[in-house]
Amino acid sequence: MSSLHADGFPEREVRARARTGTGEVFPSPDGYGDGGGLYGAGGSPAPAQGPDALDRLRIVPPVFMPRRLEKLIDLGREPSYEDVELGGTTGGFTTPLPLYLSAFGSTRAGSGDLALAATRQAARLGLPMVIGENMVPVHGYRRGEGDGVRSALLERIAVYAETVPDGLGGVVVQQSTEDADSEVWNLLYSDPGTRALRDSGRLGFELKVGQGAKPGLGGMTVVGGGEAGRLAGQFAVRDVFGDPDRWLRCATPGTFTEEIVRQQLRFMRNNFPLARTWVKFHPGRDIGRAAATAWAAGADAVTVDGAEGGTGWAPRVFLDQVGLPLGECLRRIGTPAGDLLATGRIWEGGRAVRALALGARAVGLGRAALVAVDEDPGHGLERLVDALALELRLLVSALGKYRTEDLDPADLWDPTAAPEPAPAPAPAPSGAALPAGGRP
Repeated sequence: MSSLHADGFPEREVRARARTGTGEVFPSPDGYGDGGGLYGAGGSPAPAQGPDALDRLRIVPPVFMPRRLEKLIDLGREPSYEDVELGGTTGGFTTPLPLYLSAFGSTRAGSGDLALAATRQAARLGLPMVIGENMVPVHGYRRGEGDGVRSALLERIAVYAETVPDGLGGVVVQQSTEDADSEVWNLLYSDPGTRALRDSGRLGFELKVGQGAKPGLGGMTVVGGGEAGRLAGQFAVRDVFGDPDRWLRCATPGTFTEEIVRQQLRFMRNNFPLARTWVKFHPGRDIGRAAATAWAAGADAVTVDGAEGGTGWAPRVFLDQVGLPLGECLRRIGTPAGDLLATGRIWEGGRAVRALALGARAVGLGRAALVAVDEDPGHGLERLVDALALELRLLVSALGKYRTEDLDPADLWDPTAAPEPAPAPAPAPSGAALPAGGRP
């Protein structure tokens, strides 16, 4: 029996996809076609906490599809959903899908066997992977020099580098305040173990400004009594549970202004010229200005983590009441000036397509990835991604498009918005006369 739970997240549906893959995209075939069942709207389970603004949007195919005609002419046949191209570049990395593995930090779930299983499968898929903050301050950079045992950070990087196909994917390593004190980026950039990734343009660094689960706060987790004593010199370790075996470990959030973000990005580009430069923002009310600042300073990608995001520990009030939902973040950013990456409750194709239509270049899998590999450490993430990719192709094709970058807000309908005025009647073809009464 699994010990990993994701309350408020569609865990059961994700586990089903991790077990059976693309078959979960459709209703059960049992009884279909022999009089046993009819299918229509309402058959899919509603999100556990009700739809947010992004989930409320409907995906609305048009009737007239000029891009489908272009594809037909290009192929010399009627196009199908299998002709949708999902590959491209994400934050400077080549990837076969508009997906990446979101950051797991130094928590037990994020730095143990589950993280390694997710790393191995993401690498086989060719997906970029982000490694979260505080890995070095908590676990160290090396373990027992010369004993052949790698630290949690170096183990994930090594497993990824050994598995990923040539020319695909990439590893991005976050740095927070405590990581900067440990000079994580300096260590990695000059490490022989990262040289192949670095020299092939598949190493990146992400400046972590915040995260969706706890906007405005640093990383938090629960540690045991022995670990609390060891970490007290680097983190704030507090007794909030009244249990000598459970302590709250808090990282500092860092201090940022527009100028500090610009200077940090300038530093990253100057000191690590072969590394891709990413920035991760929490869902703050000024997210549009923050993203514009980062792109203007030369960031290869900006990640926005909606309030729905998060795999780690956070106060209940933050999980339920703090931060903008992902859909509102995307609305405030508007048309991106560079690569925009979106995370927050992504696990299936509908939410992914809506985020892509609102400007995201790719979407990240966080909790969904951990749940999938918990269900099947060998292939659970791969099956989950296979199902998501099939839904992406079906949806993008239904919109009369054949590349995800061609999606745009016109592909979505907001039922809470003011209704659009009815269009004027189409003019009659030239030379054609309508019969009396104006009806054909």
